[in-house]
Amino acid sequence: MPSGVCAHLFGNSHCPVLSGSGAVYRICAGTATFHLVQAVLLVHLHSPTSLRAQLHNSFWLLKMLFLLGFCAVAFCVPDEHLFPAWHYIGVCGGFTFILLQLVLITAFAHSWNKNWQTGAAQDCRWFLAMLLATLGFYSMAAVAAVLLFRHYTHPAGCLLNKMLLSLHLCFCGLLSFLSITPCIHLKQPRSGLLQASIISCYIMYLTFSALSSRPPETVILQGQNHTLCLPGLSKMEPQTPDTSLAVLSAGIMYACVLFACNEASYLAEVFGPLWIVKVYSYEFQKPSLCFCCPETVEPEEGQRGGDARPADQDTSPAPPVQAQQLSYSYSAFHFVFFLASLYVMVTLTNWFSYEGAELEKTFTKGSWATFWVKVASCWACVLLYLGLLLAPLCWSPIQDPKPPIFRQHCHRINTAG
Repeated sequence: MPSGVCAHLFGNSHCPVLSGSGAVYRICAGTATFHLVQAVLLVHLHSPTSLRAQLHNSFWLLKMLFLLGFCAVAFCVPDEHLFPAWHYIGVCGGFTFILLQLVLITAFAHSWNKNWQTGAAQDCRWFLAMLLATLGFYSMAAVAAVLLFRHYTHPAGCLLNKMLLSLHLCFCGLLSFLSITPCIHLKQPRSGLLQASIISCYIMYLTFSALSSRPPETVILQGQNHTLCLPGLSKMEPQTPDTSLAVLSAGIMYACVLFACNEASYLAEVFGPLWIVKVYSYEFQKPSLCFCCPETVEPEEGQRGGDARPADQDTSPAPPVQAQQLSYSYSAFHFVFFLASLYVMVTLTNWFSYEGAELEKTFTKGSWATFWVKVASCWACVLLYLGLLLAPLCWSPIQDPKPPIFRQHCHRINTAG
């Protein structure tokens, strides 16, 4: 920000309000408020032709003016009133968005595995596709582990990096082993290595994200200072890290944000408000190349009320009602973007140490706060997947007519393996 503009607006050549963490907080506060207001206005919206739906699908110039207005109001709030309260809101929203991402990736892995295992039971070509996908994900995880050991460890130091990499590789092996154990197959006959391979890849990504976010380590070797534990750093005195790493980290972060916003809004419309629970229990009736989720939940509704469905199809009002359904939940879309704005805000300002955050060095300098947040998110992903595998062992299924067939089917799978 030019000093002349700061002097004209604030009477001082140095204005942190328009730069650094202050500007990030204010812009993200305006963006988050803008999406939260739209999420509230679009609650319980089911038809894309209603008047409220036009708030989402049109009025772009007016919405842009409102967005700029919210950001302008945020710039008028003093630091002592904005930072303390908004910091806690941002941290809570950022952690919520991380948990949402973990739910989405585990649901994606489970749904893809169920989808293709349904086809593998009918056609060997689906089994071959599932096998190739599993080998591909495990290969990517193995290559990532080798590259992380090569670029983020050193014989003279980086003990923490070595311990984390070894621990996370053990997590990948444990999850893969549990996914194919007979006791897990007794309750979840479609559990397999495909879902474990996807989670293993995601664990390696979270490990890379954590290791690239930690500050470099400096050791003295042969009387000289050596900077270790980060790629792109030379051995003598502080140099600038490789900018390609910063670009890659930022690109992956924003790609994950877009994936979470779109996927969560779609699942919320397909499965309803309790989509976080229902998406794990959905059973595919036939395989498809769509990796994760069904287009509708009509198969489940057909199983519950199969006699009423043909009668509805014979009547003329049925097609128009289905044609006017939303393709995704507008309210959930904006609410997840509200959480994503808070997540981006705390990520760019080093989470808990926002006072000394340097925006231009967010993806190159690193901070211990960001490092441990990402390590904790990796461990939370492991615990969530373990919970999905082990929780069904704690209670018996409610469906009483099916247990004999269920056990026989699992017994045949186990003996064949």
